[in-house]
Amino acid sequence: MSHHLSGPNLRSPMGDARLDMTDLFVFTVPGDRTVLIMNVNPVAPTGGAAFHPDAVYRINVDTDGDHQADVAFSFVFSQSENGRQTVTVHRAEGAQARQHDVGGTRITADEPVAFGAEPVVVASGPYLFSAGLRSDPFFADLDGIVRDFQWTGTDWGADKNVFGIVLEMPDGELSPDPVIGVWGRVSLRRNGQLTSVDRGAHPSLTAYFNAEDAKDAYNAAEPADDWHAYREPWTAVLQHTGGYDPQAAEEALRTVLPDILRYDRSKPAAYPNGRTLTDDVTSARLAMVSGGKVTSDHIGPHTDLLPDFPYLGHPHPAPPAG
Repeated sequence: MSHHLSGPNLRSPMGDARLDMTDLFVFTVPGDRTVLIMNVNPVAPTGGAAFHPDAVYRINVDTDGDHQADVAFSFVFSQSENGRQTVTVHRAEGAQARQHDVGGTRITADEPVAFGAEPVVVASGPYLFSAGLRSDPFFADLDGIVRDFQWTGTDWGADKNVFGIVLEMPDGELSPDPVIGVWGRVSLRRNGQLTSVDRGAHPSLTAYFNAEDAKDAYNAAEPADDWHAYREPWTAVLQHTGGYDPQAAEEALRTVLPDILRYDRSKPAAYPNGRTLTDDVTSARLAMVSGGKVTSDHIGPHTDLLPDFPYLGHPHPAPPAG
């Protein structure tokens, strides 16, 4: 399921849903503006009623194609008190962007997180920002996938919520070059040490390609090392699941390794050129891993998306008790 439950044994990293990055999106909107969205906390707020106060949530941007962060946005959250929480956003460049810890310039500070039906939208200079409970835009027939592609017609994500982190800015705030690469990371501070516990960009990679005992190492790694580390084992996966020969498998893997979502902003966003909230990434990944034998799960995008910032739909009501 996209990037949900990206820890070992289909669990959240560290067994904590607050640290579980579910999806990453990057697209442009009219006015020459770029939108970055990172969602976390699958089935929110069941697994966690607030963002983790000891975590650094990060969106990294590569502007020169070297698989290293040149710009990075860090989001850190306060302790939750009486159902209230605040968030501070930093923007780092250069060497500071390549460190996992918070650094750089503060964009906005101590802004409220929205846990109710309506988002809190913060305008700070050229930026728009919002964080809080939102409808999960991920759509897929997960039961059908588990049942060996006997489709059920049921969208697993139709009634699910996540915690959304949404940032919009002028295109030039990232790079004058239209081509960028984006990935997300969640790090946790424990005993004074900051450790990366989740990271990713392309949907459904770790679920299909990483062995259970390899997931923690993947989540801690750097995208720049991905091709060397995962080309061989992931080639073997494609040979097994899709009947690829080694050369064809390597060619397919070059679209997702390094695990950085490339986006040429001079062209329309459509996965794998960026990712919009309506892109059918489940069908794209099924076609990849099956060698074209399975091309769709027959589930369409959600209809509750907003036409304007913060774009993610209003959260679904909590299910009735019992």
